[in-house]
Amino acid sequence: MASPRAVLFGAGTSGPALPVCDHYCGVEPRMSKSLQLQAEMGPVFDVTLDNEDGAPVGAEVEQAHRIAALVAGPGNRWGRVGVRLLPWGHARFGDVAQAVLRGTADAKFKPAYLMLPKPGSLAEVEAAAAEIDRLGGAAIPLHALVETHGALRDAFAIAAHARIESLSFGLMDFVSAHRGAIPQSAMGVEGQFDHPLVLRAKLEIAAACHAAAKTPAHGVVTEFKRTEALAQAARTACRRLGYTRMWSIHPAQIRPIVEAFAPGADELEQALEIIVAAEAAQWAPIRHRDTLHDRASYRYFWDLIERARRTGAALPADLQTAWFG
Repeated sequence: MASPRAVLFGAGTSGPALPVCDHYCGVEPRMSKSLQLQAEMGPVFDVTLDNEDGAPVGAEVEQAHRIAALVAGPGNRWGRVGVRLLPWGHARFGDVAQAVLRGTADAKFKPAYLMLPKPGSLAEVEAAAAEIDRLGGAAIPLHALVETHGALRDAFAIAAHARIESLSFGLMDFVSAHRGAIPQSAMGVEGQFDHPLVLRAKLEIAAACHAAAKTPAHGVVTEFKRTEALAQAARTACRRLGYTRMWSIHPAQIRPIVEAFAPGADELEQALEIIVAAEAAQWAPIRHRDTLHDRASYRYFWDLIERARRTGAALPADLQTAWFG
């Protein structure tokens, strides 16, 4: 029997199934601890090792070698470790990319993705991708960080690029790029959801990703000690703005983000009931709790089930076996 995904989506019509949390770190002790935490929790979040803001100025290549050793080492248990490179145009972009790619060439796991920070346009993404491909990284997905006016202008074209898997929103640099016209409050946990220019950017990125079946990743919340404020921001990003992934910059942020992006127990129960009934009806329309459903809503509920799995939810054993093996 064909899987629900194959029936409902066919081939190549659904976005990548990325974990809902992307945890950034660049200082060596924190990078190692993040890998340890990921090994314990499972692949419910990615770890991105930072070779841009996390690298000492002038020591970017040395940082790249440290990162490559961590990606290639035994601490990378799940193969869900990515690397943020330097911006395209930086004098050491090629050296850093080469160090990461060569240092992981014979490893069990290559980088799960390479993040391109601060592209100014589609043309810069294309140039960076061509250089990475030339250096041997053609099989590694690329993520791009939209934090400039040019990247936002080209968001739909960048999302549609064949090498791009996900777009992230770079809040701090985006606000700074407005030369003081957007107040500092728009960088905060509440203000970033209120200012019209920031909100417009977030919606544009989410729409661009969904149009191209790619993953939109919401950016940072810096107030890591205000757990409920962080959780509310994550729920807003997920439920109102259409984001399916969010950055963490402190280990204490990971669990609240994963929990906020996870479907509720009642939502998952409803989704399971509907997909089981739809499968029994051979995907013809059904009636469930006095509401009619067909393949359009089946796709929604199947995506919800898959998101529940990515956030660590356990499915009934028989359905887990039948649908996922």
